[in-house]
Amino acid sequence: MSKKRVYASIEIADQEIRLVVLEIFESRYNVLRVESVACSGVQNQTIVNEANVVSAIRTAVTNAQAALGYRIERVFLAIPSVNVMRSNQKVHVQIEDGTKSIRLFHIQQGYNKAIQKKLGDDVEFVNANRISYIVNGQETKKIPLSQTCEEFTMDIDLLYANKEMIYAYARCIEQANLEILDLCLDSYAIAQETAVLVQSNDRPIIQLDLEKDHCTMGFFTNGRLISCANLENGYNSFVEDITKKYRLSDEVGYRLLQNIFSGNEDENSDVIVYIEQKEDMRVEITAKELANVCLPKIRQWIANVNEACTPIVRQGNAKYVITGKGSNISVLKDMDKAFNAEALIYEEQSIGARDGSYVCGLGMAYAWQDINRIRHSDKISANNNELEASIDSINQQSKNGEGGFTKKLKSVILSEND
Repeated sequence: MSKKRVYASIEIADQEIRLVVLEIFESRYNVLRVESVACSGVQNQTIVNEANVVSAIRTAVTNAQAALGYRIERVFLAIPSVNVMRSNQKVHVQIEDGTKSIRLFHIQQGYNKAIQKKLGDDVEFVNANRISYIVNGQETKKIPLSQTCEEFTMDIDLLYANKEMIYAYARCIEQANLEILDLCLDSYAIAQETAVLVQSNDRPIIQLDLEKDHCTMGFFTNGRLISCANLENGYNSFVEDITKKYRLSDEVGYRLLQNIFSGNEDENSDVIVYIEQKEDMRVEITAKELANVCLPKIRQWIANVNEACTPIVRQGNAKYVITGKGSNISVLKDMDKAFNAEALIYEEQSIGARDGSYVCGLGMAYAWQDINRIRHSDKISANNNELEASIDSINQQSKNGEGGFTKKLKSVILSEND
């Protein structure tokens, strides 16, 4: 019988820490808990106050543990796609034990040899991009266990990122008394959840991770991440004029963006969408004023994206996939035709995490499942003993008929009859 495996992932995002806890059971993914904790310790994807970040991570983990009933000891960590570099390694593996049969340790041997490759002093290996196998002249992406041959080749794409940034992010996790189960580039993790990696086998895909202070553009083709670039402005730039005018917080600004009802200024009415009484002024913002201020900024952002991606779009059949916290801004769907290629606003469908903020966290679990077919690690994020005790407690309650929807419904009906 398959065991339930619980994994947790952390993304140190613009001005907030995001935690996703999910379980994998018989190939099914179930979101158990998500947490988002405000944090002022990150600016421009750089940690400027380690203490603030560590405190926010501890708060997120503590909140999740209180709800779940067991400790989280290890996490996946998302690494920003800054200074991303690729290296393609072709590793030849000899089967020298006389069996002429590929076994798991042969695959592990080839993988471990490939990841030893150093690209420079300022970058560090993060995760594998794509792995394929050439056996008896045939290429496959499936692990060729038990196939007969005397040697085979592993074609491995490796992804590297800024070394200083990796160490700074990892140190925050360690200072929060957590172990790092694995690292993953945020762009690659997102592409796992959105299926961009699969889609890019048929056409070039430009993935836009729209966050508060930046937007990461990832270019995917042939089932792999090719390159990444960052636009300095995120969704906060859309509304900053109005937040400065009325001295509103960034959180209020984000909520205001979600109240732009049409991509056409003339279709937004004079209905008041926000009221606040300050000491020296009363703030009243209408849908029309909001649209008049923000829509031109959104169009300019799209124009900047179009300009940056023109060389890719000219290749033909390109597609944009927009995700991240900014993908929750509904008016972007009205403006998809402004892009110079087909554009899709990705909508997360996982129950319990239907928010663009958590796409990266969910994707890290998929990335781990892929590489763990080689690693075969049995480590999980939760404390094993406490997780088993929690499962036993739930099973016992179910067996005894304690709790559960059916019993609660019966009790309500019986009490009403009384």
